Amino acid sequence: MTHTHIATVQPLPSSILHNSTAVRSQHTRAAAKMAVQFMSRKLRSFNRKAVAVTDLAQMQGGH
Repeated sequence: MTHTHIATVQPLPSSILHNSTAVRSQHTRAAAKMAVQFMSRKLRSFNRKAVAVTDLAQMQGGH
């Protein structure tokens, strides 16, 4: 029976630990990038909600 090794996009953490520093830093960079994207999405969503609330308050004020 032959085993074919399939390269996964996200290897298991144990394989990261045994890999070289370059691979570890590459994974760290990818994780940091994902975190930044997540935060920017959250901030954008929060800003949209804040703008909607201020628009609503201005319309109700009638000034």
